[in-house]
Amino acid sequence: MNQKVTHLNELIEITRDGQHFYQHALEVVKDVELQHLFRDMAQSKTHIIQALSVKVAANQEQPAQGGTATGKLREVYADIKARLGNADAVYIDQLDQTEERILAAFEDALSTAEPDVRALLAIELPKIRACHERIHKLNHGGAKRGD
Repeated sequence: MNQKVTHLNELIEITRDGQHFYQHALEVVKDVELQHLFRDMAQSKTHIIQALSVKVAANQEQPAQGGTATGKLREVYADIKARLGNADAVYIDQLDQTEERILAAFEDALSTAEPDVRALLAIELPKIRACHERIHKLNHGGAKRGD
């Protein structure tokens, strides 16, 4: 597997962490607006994963199918912490950190990627930034749920 595909698969895995975490969180939180937000965010991650997977497949390679250990640990940590306090706030905070991790990974990849991958990342990066901004504002009181 060449380095381009390796980097794309790493981005798929990190993005899938976010997708899985949002799907998990929407099943746990009770607030209907948060459930809708988390569903939207999971769907956004699905679209990004699909776009990256197409690029991997175009290189005659298999797209990554799973997430990362770090992503799973963050989910487990959130579950444990949510039992001790405000579950909604815990999931929002942990999802904000997940979004920061995804954004950093994409920005790092953009700076080192080959031109064809850089073009794809330039298309997907605004979507990543919008997701990050949405959950970050919610986490830090800059927006109401559903914004």
